[in-house]
Amino acid sequence: MYRISKDIDSAFQGVGTKGGLEVWCIYNDQLISIPKSSFGRFHSGNAYLILSTALRKIGSPQYDIHYWLGNDATEVDSVLASDKALELDAALGCCTVQYREVQGQETEKFLSYFKPCIIPVEGKYSPQIGLADDETYNITLLMCKGDHAVRVKEVPFVRSSLNHDDVFVLDTASKVFLFAGCNSSTQEKAKALEVVEYIKDSKHAGRCQVATIEDGKFLGDSDAGEFWTFFGGYAPIPKCSSSTTKEQTPTTCAKLLWIDTRGNLHPTEKSCLNKDMLEKDKCYMLDCDGEVFVWMGRNTSLTERKTSISSSEEFLRKEGRSTSTCLVLLTQGLENARFRSFFDKWPQTAESSSTSLYNEGREKVAAMFKRKGYDAEEFPDEEDEPLYTNCRDALKVWRVEDGGDVSLLSIHDQTKLYSGDCYIVQYKYTYNERNEYLLYVWIGCESMEEDRADAISNASAIVSSTKGESVMCHIYQGNEPARFYSMFQSLVVFKGGLSKRYKMYLVEENENKAEISNESKKKPSLFRVQGTSSRSMQAIQVNLAATSLNSSYCYILQHEASVFTWIGNRSSDSDRDFLDRMLYFIDSSRQPMSTREGSEPDTFWDLLGGKAEYPKEKEMRKQIEEPHLFTCSCNSDVLKVKEIYNFVQDDLTTEDVLFLDCQTEVYVWIGLNSNIKSKQQALTLGLKFLEMDILEEGLTVRTPVYVVTEGHEPPFFTRFFEWVPEKANMHGNSFERKLASLKGTEPSTKRSSEISWRSRGSRSRSNGWSERGVSSCSSEKFPSLSSSEGRECSNSESTPVVKKLFSESLLVDTNNGSTSSNSDISKENPLGGINVDDLSLESLAYSYEQLRVDSPELVTNNIVDATRREAYLTEKEFEERFEMTKPKFYALPKWKQNKLKMSLHLF
Repeated sequence: MYRISKDIDSAFQGVGTKGGLEVWCIYNDQLISIPKSSFGRFHSGNAYLILSTALRKIGSPQYDIHYWLGNDATEVDSVLASDKALELDAALGCCTVQYREVQGQETEKFLSYFKPCIIPVEGKYSPQIGLADDETYNITLLMCKGDHAVRVKEVPFVRSSLNHDDVFVLDTASKVFLFAGCNSSTQEKAKALEVVEYIKDSKHAGRCQVATIEDGKFLGDSDAGEFWTFFGGYAPIPKCSSSTTKEQTPTTCAKLLWIDTRGNLHPTEKSCLNKDMLEKDKCYMLDCDGEVFVWMGRNTSLTERKTSISSSEEFLRKEGRSTSTCLVLLTQGLENARFRSFFDKWPQTAESSSTSLYNEGREKVAAMFKRKGYDAEEFPDEEDEPLYTNCRDALKVWRVEDGGDVSLLSIHDQTKLYSGDCYIVQYKYTYNERNEYLLYVWIGCESMEEDRADAISNASAIVSSTKGESVMCHIYQGNEPARFYSMFQSLVVFKGGLSKRYKMYLVEENENKAEISNESKKKPSLFRVQGTSSRSMQAIQVNLAATSLNSSYCYILQHEASVFTWIGNRSSDSDRDFLDRMLYFIDSSRQPMSTREGSEPDTFWDLLGGKAEYPKEKEMRKQIEEPHLFTCSCNSDVLKVKEIYNFVQDDLTTEDVLFLDCQTEVYVWIGLNSNIKSKQQALTLGLKFLEMDILEEGLTVRTPVYVVTEGHEPPFFTRFFEWVPEKANMHGNSFERKLASLKGTEPSTKRSSEISWRSRGSRSRSNGWSERGVSSCSSEKFPSLSSSEGRECSNSESTPVVKKLFSESLLVDTNNGSTSSNSDISKENPLGGINVDDLSLESLAYSYEQLRVDSPELVTNNIVDATRREAYLTEKEFEERFEMTKPKFYALPKWKQNKLKMSLHLF
């Protein structure tokens, strides 16, 4: 690491300690710090240095350095800016990525720092007066390009500057005009309106009028007449565009050149590039035509790096390259995905040292708490998202059968999944005073391809029957998100399958299994028990072998003659609590033989086929560092994506389809005015995106993919934005929405809390979901969904037990519509969601005979919370059975509570 004070400017003392931007200007051969109020004001006669610091949850901050060169900046200032960028890199420990930015050709990443735009100022910067004010207002004509990151360029104030392809802003003393070329896109016009708003606020203090002029439409429009008077009257604009530029084709071939200490370039002899060619004591230039990378080895000096950058810039000048050529400077170990893509077999980035240290630190803290008598597992994982909802929700599960049919499972069977089958899981909940649906397509790891295709097809039919507004998710067994498990509370995943196709497959494979069901006790079964809380527990059947064990988990080994529970030495009290609960869920008829790791009887190992080595540590979940948003276009089945940096909610434009890449899961967001016609089509795009793995972060086709419709974004999607619900509820295209907001008119909304769910389903949308009618297959297969969205599920299928999918939201009383905050309910409330202050315990009480699990008069799970049956006993009967009061009972450790409840057949 560098940090050599002798070679580093004193202006860099203490930089990079806070997140955000820091900006300096080259002034009189020195660095002058720019105040935050002047960020985004760049003078064309100067060079600037910009540092972007992103503080991450894990590890060191992420630094990006940009040096911006104005068109009129001197060569001395330009070279000095490049040198100062390297000094800043050294001051930060040589762990930055550096970019050269040329006025008018800035990278989209740079532009994203200064929303909505950069409007360069003519002349030179002065720290005394900043931006000079003239007595007369200078009328300027600006050309705006871009649908997400907008580039603004001042053009000559003459009619010939206008064209049909771009959007222009005419800034006058009393009014700001937007002129939209007839060939410009809706998104470009919407972005140009953001420029208009910026000019109105920054140059006119919000006190000026705004007018929009459409190309070719001016008759009877006073604003259009006023606009053309500035150009001496109306005259036709030539059809030939003056600003049309050909899109650069991506470079498929790259040349690697070695840079010596004198700045001479030496081509490498090999045509195929690999990582081993890059030596840590040298600098290299990777020429990719439209972009050039300078790679600097860890052992190179500051002088060598300055020489290599100067040589690369001189190379671009001699070659006559366009000023739009992007120059990126990379230090060894910080190569971005674009750079790595030009090399064959670049090794996958291993877990970063910072992540390793983070995980190691968590383990040490957990051990410390354990020694103090606390259960470290009860502390939430930093990445465990809050699970967001709730009211009286309903869960439905369908299994895919032969011939493309699906069968609705009973409440008893819907918490038992098989790895050889595919399932459709629908979760209905109320959020923001309306019904919403989560629809999962669960693909068993041993399922048949035909069943997988039928699952997606049937899920699409269910989506159609809910007017296309369900959130649809495609997940593979073993890659389920935490919120999926929370819907079930308790879930068992068996090996094998029940579908005819799976059974046929086994017969063809000569397995000779007439009945494929893990409920059969003929063969031992091994289950790994896991969970995050008593409302999210799972037992997953694993291979019957000692190698399936892990010291950080608890297991259930089930056989005809016996049941073993195995407790790993590194498991927590919570894990053992989950073990007791799931044992009852799997097999409540027999008393288990409990064994701890290291004291197993021979019978245990015999059932597993003998002893073997097995893992000790839990596999750490991948941490979400920073989500990435991509816009996409698909031509001739070729998917093209482009990243939107520093994204905000306004980047979700209604005409687009976008990907939100969160590393552990991917969202496909569909704008209401996009050309995507079905969620099945959107899911196909999402799977293509996974195959591309743009950022080379290890995405696979097994990564969960969510498909989200505009206006129905779930909270676990909106948490990545500073979300304003009103923006998602507006009518019209993106331009019309921006214009309504800018002019201060009351924005029309697609819905409000006063509009019923039924009435919303009948409205029509242009290019929207309502154009896709409910197919006949959906009404036949899913009659309960096709009739009425607002209708509640029948009593036989409802699930009155409150399931916490979302926290801190509203519990709705279906009788009178009143609401109460979930946070108001005491955490120690033994009824788990029933407010004892409002309801009398006597009215909820049942006799012991009605509550014990082996009773013929058993009160079903539809009426009481099966995990807290004891809470429904009267105070008197509770004390008789447990020989203690309820407060004393709930003060006991959970495992003791469970033991007592099991002895009384209440668990």
